[in-house]
Amino acid sequence: MRHHWPGHSVRVRLTLWYTAALTVVLVLYAGGVLVFLQHRLATELDRQLHDDFEVAEQMVERTPEGGVRWRTAPHHEGRESGASTEQRQWVEVWSPEGHLLYRSPALGNTALGPVPVWSQAAQGSASRTVPGDHQLRLLQGAYTVGGLPVVIRVARSEAPLRHALRTFLLVLVLGLPLAVALAGVGGYALARRVLAPVGWMADQARRITVERLGERLPVANPADELGQLAAVFNDTLARLERSFAQMRRFTADASHELRTPLTAIRSVGEVGLRTPRDAQTYREIIGTMLEEVDRLRHLVEGLLTLSRADAGSIQLTPEPVDLVALAREVAHHLGVLAEEKHQSLAVEATQPVSVWVDRLVLRQALINVVDNAIKYSADKATIRVVVSEHQQGATLAVIDTGPGIAPQHRAHVFDRFYRVDTARARELGGTGGTGLGLSIARWAVEIHGGRIELESEEGQGSTFCMVLPASTSPPSSGRAMLDHARRG
Repeated sequence: MRHHWPGHSVRVRLTLWYTAALTVVLVLYAGGVLVFLQHRLATELDRQLHDDFEVAEQMVERTPEGGVRWRTAPHHEGRESGASTEQRQWVEVWSPEGHLLYRSPALGNTALGPVPVWSQAAQGSASRTVPGDHQLRLLQGAYTVGGLPVVIRVARSEAPLRHALRTFLLVLVLGLPLAVALAGVGGYALARRVLAPVGWMADQARRITVERLGERLPVANPADELGQLAAVFNDTLARLERSFAQMRRFTADASHELRTPLTAIRSVGEVGLRTPRDAQTYREIIGTMLEEVDRLRHLVEGLLTLSRADAGSIQLTPEPVDLVALAREVAHHLGVLAEEKHQSLAVEATQPVSVWVDRLVLRQALINVVDNAIKYSADKATIRVVVSEHQQGATLAVIDTGPGIAPQHRAHVFDRFYRVDTARARELGGTGGTGLGLSIARWAVEIHGGRIELESEEGQGSTFCMVLPASTSPPSSGRAMLDHARRG
């Protein structure tokens, strides 16, 4: 049966398992009841035999000739002769020498068993089969009648007991299959009703495609297991919908960003080839094209970095890094950009701050944040890089005096290709960037187990805080740092 079950539906398998389990339970219960009933009937028959033995002790008397007789023989014999075999009470009395002293007239010449030995006649009961295929329950014991030692035997038919057991077995044989069949039908109906929401969810799930990710599975009862399963699927669909939307937006933005420098390169080249020009003009045209190529290179490098980050294929090389020295190196590296806008770029720190990080990855993050501050700050603005240490770790804060970020944009500034106001940035002298710098910075900080926070007010500038966890010993490997960041 095991080989065929996988082809059946869950409803059928549940019904079969339920029916099989119920059958086993019913058989065990019926067997227990049968054993209990047999024990009770046997106990009741033994009790009746003990009562018969006590009556025999009182009714048997010794005769003057040295034998024994029943005191009310006519009445007793009449009762025996008028009763059915199952209702008769049979009595035998034997002498110590093995001579029969008395036997119930209903027995005739039929003995209730072998000749008893008085010295071994301890009281006890047993079953005997007598001629005529009568099953009897026998009780015997030693007794003294008028000073004469005897062995008294009393017996009753086991036919009522066996009849009751056969009747009970017949009821079980006829009723058990019917009960199992009814239980199977009821179990199938119950399973069908309980699993109906699964069918509805399956039908709805078949209709959900990439174009219809906004639809959700029906939740009949949020409190039960099926409702919780549907809720989990709905949460998964919601995450898929967000992922697909993000992927579409990312693809569209990446296509747009890639098309812009390519279009500029093509346009500049076509204009330059329309008419002959002098060498100086060609150098300017080539310089413009190289600027667009450089912008394209930065964009592709950013996309590759984020793609490798998403795939988890970037191997970190942690080492002890002095954040103050790193901040001064970045400030010196970007000092030319700040000087072009007559901006002041300063590093503030009271003491060396060392952490275990991948130096190149963290350096790129800091460059992106400082470069962002330079681009979006006005001429002659002040940009500060504050390095501090606290109990939980270290902080790199980049503080600018730019236009600030409106509340509706703060939650999205770390999204890929997101720009608060490109036109305004260009008016302030910036290049507009690729919209990937802050995304890469967030990834670089988070992969080290840290976080990046934004505090900003419109018209009063912005503060980007990169908080790194404290570390007094090197991690086991860059992969361990990556796994720790993912778990976090």
